Amino acid sequence: MSIRPFRDIKRRKTKEINVGKVKVGGNNPISVQSMTNTLTTNIKATIKQINEIHSEGADIVRVSCPDEESSRALKEIIKHVDVPIVADIHFHYKRAIEAAENGASCLRINPGNIGDVNKIKEVVKAAKDNNCSIRVGVNAGSLEKDILEKFKEPCPEALVESALRNIKILENENFNDLKISVKSSDIFLTIEAYRKLSKTTDYPLHLGITEAGSFIPGSIRSSIGLGTLLLEGIGDTIRISLSDDPVKEVKIGNEILKTLNLKEKGVRIISCPSCARQGFQVIETVKVLEEKLSHIKTPITLSVIGCVVNGPGEAAMTDVGITGGKRGNNMLYLSGVQSEKVLTSEMIERIVSEVEKKASELENS
Repeated sequence: MSIRPFRDIKRRKTKEINVGKVKVGGNNPISVQSMTNTLTTNIKATIKQINEIHSEGADIVRVSCPDEESSRALKEIIKHVDVPIVADIHFHYKRAIEAAENGASCLRINPGNIGDVNKIKEVVKAAKDNNCSIRVGVNAGSLEKDILEKFKEPCPEALVESALRNIKILENENFNDLKISVKSSDIFLTIEAYRKLSKTTDYPLHLGITEAGSFIPGSIRSSIGLGTLLLEGIGDTIRISLSDDPVKEVKIGNEILKTLNLKEKGVRIISCPSCARQGFQVIETVKVLEEKLSHIKTPITLSVIGCVVNGPGEAAMTDVGITGGKRGNNMLYLSGVQSEKVLTSEMIERIVSEVEKKASELENS
């Protein structure tokens, strides 16, 4: 039983490209990305973190390749992961070539800082030869000197001009397997840049608020910035940039998509903030349930409400629901209908059992 959206979001139609086994753009689901913060040369630690990020629900993972040793390490890393890897490249064109040859599914570059046309031609050839897509990544903090001189400061028009210039460089080499980003740490600048860019190109767009900050402020800035664009139908793949564990980036990214009904994956918990009326400890219960139900990938709704003020109404719209009652007698709801009373001491175990049962039914239906 899914909650019916107030309105459906009409996504902007874009070209479809491949990032390894993940299709980006077109009618494909919006993918969630993150990036490792280990030293890429520490192969064991990087593999571990990529697998943690992927296990949390990332569709694509980016890895920085600042030197030859890092780009060489990709070859071994990719053997031990099951998610497409994007190689993050800046300045040195040989790192891009090495990354493509060592198994990267996509190269994140800014052609403008790679160098002359001959170097870009070599990067494009490596991408073509190794079935590798490219992301043109424009950031407000690293715009070309002449564009900054023209516009005096980073602004939406400057980011879009940089993006279109770099797209043209690749198109001149008959390369079209690309996606674009125009990021800034300023959400207003970012939103307007993507709006303008979406009107000038139909390449898939990678959304992000760069250098968004630590967990709480970064999550809020990203939710506002990306949420605004996604509501307008703009965006084909997203990354939440946090000064924190990259696994948290994936949690926030997936939650944004689930909230906008753009992704159906895992258990969506509807819970109250708790108050003196609660029949059980709502906050702790939700924390335990999030952990115990994290393995479920089937889209299921679960309401956890501490009292009967809103509990029955919320439970009527979810697959599984629990409403707090007096003296530890809580009401269990299944598919929106009252089922039976459950003691607080048995509640978590019973909810987990019912959610798992519902997931199995949906998977086999």
